[in-house]
Amino acid sequence: MPILPDEFLSVILPYASLFCKRVFAHVQLLVAGAVLAPGKRTISSVLRIIGLNNEKAFHKYHRVLSHSQWSTLAASRLLLDQLLNLFVGDGPLIIGIDETLERRWGPKIQARGIYRDAVRSSGSHFVKCSGLRWMSVMLLTKVSWANRVWALPFLTALAPSERYYADKPRLHKKLTDWARQLLLQVKRWVGERAVIAVGDSSYAVIDLLTCRARLV
Repeated sequence: MPILPDEFLSVILPYASLFCKRVFAHVQLLVAGAVLAPGKRTISSVLRIIGLNNEKAFHKYHRVLSHSQWSTLAASRLLLDQLLNLFVGDGPLIIGIDETLERRWGPKIQARGIYRDAVRSSGSHFVKCSGLRWMSVMLLTKVSWANRVWALPFLTALAPSERYYADKPRLHKKLTDWARQLLLQVKRWVGERAVIAVGDSSYAVIDLLTCRARLV
């Protein structure tokens, strides 16, 4: 196994409690490779960049994402705590909320839908895109070495279209329902700390306005 630097280990070791010892050894390499890999961060590119491109049992790294049991919600909370300690301290928490598209296709990706591509569309030009729609919650903070405010994602939720739920027992959730649920989850994590949420006009609805009182 490649030797990882102490600076990296000090950041990743708090997540050891989420995995068994064997799986966490694979997780460390996947995270290190994801940081270093250029272009698409696939398992193959991650293994290649850390020198494991000839690994015979490469499937065990895929299983970290497809078979191993671990809580992404618990990992999100740990990540938020690290970001707050590093960038915010005891001040109020300013977060942004928005959705993003992951361009994916294939017969086994059931939650895939057709959505407006905000990057390629304009006021007079509408572009559609096929993929997965994720709602992302981000810490908005000034990063000293960039001299500007960055949006640092720490929590995401898959928000499929209404068509996806047509033949399923679960009811469809609107984007504002997802936003309210995620914001309240963040508030439960940070306790008495004030939470200031920032979003575009699509989140300017009464339901989220009534939720605001529970964030301060």
